[in-house]
Amino acid sequence: MKLDLLLRNADIITMDPGRPCARSLGVWKGLVAGLDEDLDGIAATEILDLGGATVTPGFIDAHCHTTWFGLGLAELDVSKARGLGELYGLLRGAMADAGAGPGHGAGAWLMATGFSQQQHDGAFPDIRELDRITGERPLFMRHNSGHMAVVNTAALRQAGAESPSYSDPDGGVIVRDSAGRPTGLVQETAQALIQQLTLPYSITEIEAALDRATRHYASEGITSFTEAGVGGGWIGHSPVELAAYQRAAANGRLHARAQVMPVLDVLHRVGGHDDDGSGAAGLDLGIASGFGNEYLSLGPAKVFLDGSLLGETAAVSDEYCSHGQTDNTGNTGYFQAEPALLRERIEAAYASGWSIAAHAIGDLAVDLAIDILADCDAKNGPRTMPNRIEHASITRPEQLERLAAAGIAVTPQASFFHDGGDGMAASLGPERLPWAYRASSFLSAGVTLAGSSDRPVADGSVLRGMQAFVDRKTSSGAVFGNPTERLSPYEALAAYTTGAAAATGMSAVKGSLASGKLADFTVLSGSPFDAGNIAELHVLATAVGGRFTHNSLTALQHSS
Repeated sequence: MKLDLLLRNADIITMDPGRPCARSLGVWKGLVAGLDEDLDGIAATEILDLGGATVTPGFIDAHCHTTWFGLGLAELDVSKARGLGELYGLLRGAMADAGAGPGHGAGAWLMATGFSQQQHDGAFPDIRELDRITGERPLFMRHNSGHMAVVNTAALRQAGAESPSYSDPDGGVIVRDSAGRPTGLVQETAQALIQQLTLPYSITEIEAALDRATRHYASEGITSFTEAGVGGGWIGHSPVELAAYQRAAANGRLHARAQVMPVLDVLHRVGGHDDDGSGAAGLDLGIASGFGNEYLSLGPAKVFLDGSLLGETAAVSDEYCSHGQTDNTGNTGYFQAEPALLRERIEAAYASGWSIAAHAIGDLAVDLAIDILADCDAKNGPRTMPNRIEHASITRPEQLERLAAAGIAVTPQASFFHDGGDGMAASLGPERLPWAYRASSFLSAGVTLAGSSDRPVADGSVLRGMQAFVDRKTSSGAVFGNPTERLSPYEALAAYTTGAAAATGMSAVKGSLASGKLADFTVLSGSPFDAGNIAELHVLATAVGGRFTHNSLTALQHSS
């Protein structure tokens, strides 16, 4: 046997309790062949002396929107604008740029991404000013939460939704002023009215977006990710989105392992023998969660139960606090559909073999998710991978034990703290704030905690996400939520390695560096356990199956 790659003179953090650290690591056929003395006397095709650099298991982002992020890299990014004047200036510049269209068969559209009213003192664009800037060119500017968007009159007119008599869709709102005129803000499922005019993207465009996005992931140490919703609804980009993933993987343009969640909307009655119990809701040929291989596979079915905290549409038990220009009297958010219908659809998918990833942000939505998922598990037994609650942003104390008892994993995003923390604190008020985006109390209760970004909704850097779990600082310098929810550096790294692997049902093959596991690793400029600020570390290299997807290592010994 001859190793393909030998790393030596490294500070290896394995995240394997049986062997927490090592100095050398061997790779053979994409797997970890051994550590330290396991490798004595074994030759290697390539030897890298890392000069004391730190090696960790490859980072796993357990909830992100990769196609959306990759497409956004080619669209107008308004996230850096501060004040509506700057925002309008960016839109004027894009109008003057002949190449600012989306480039997917709807050339007249102006597509923008990254808007948040929190960057503009709580103000939303004036649709009259948007119309003056864009004229008859339709505009779709996605909010960074993904749960609402800003559009102009031309877009509403094309959708047939401009009239005051137009009825809002279930689970969505076309926001109007007191006279019934649209303000340009469309919330939740109402976005689909506009998006359906520009969808679907072609497989070629999605493949290119995946290439752009996952190259960026590699530069940040990410070796695996879960795409949180494809194929339909307002989060999908094409009914054949999985085919774009397959093509990207085949063509070497998918630079990280992908677990893909189909949205519940695309599951349908498949049929089969009455004894199968698998025809209620699924995908053709009866494929379900777990189908695929270690590089590309299907995850849980994704279902939206409520909205967002940033948009104050998440379903909460007590009304949001009024603040700034926002009067929240009576506002407790809303569910995306009637709870009875949501239960019916989730139970049908679960009975057909699907694990469920339920987007639930408000505590009322978390209640609904726990109730349904616990009942599904009791009736049908466990699935191939854990059920999950995506975000679990507001969890009351008594919900912690229920989550643990039901074996439900959670994916709260520390990446929200810096840019969105102050705004969310104002929405929630001091009494509920300790319930927000828990971390340490999840672990103490025995709940599986997965690190994730929700990118491009929030910053996708894992190193900054780890630091955010450790300090929970907002942009104002305040500590978000309960200070006791801070994680140790070890726990923060575990969230993006062993925790994310467990939540995605992949603990047997990834999340730690041990013999026989996938040789997915990240090389850092220093240890996150010793760093004064984890976010200031640098990703020197990233490897998937022992092959570098990103490499900025210099002055190393290469030999054979």
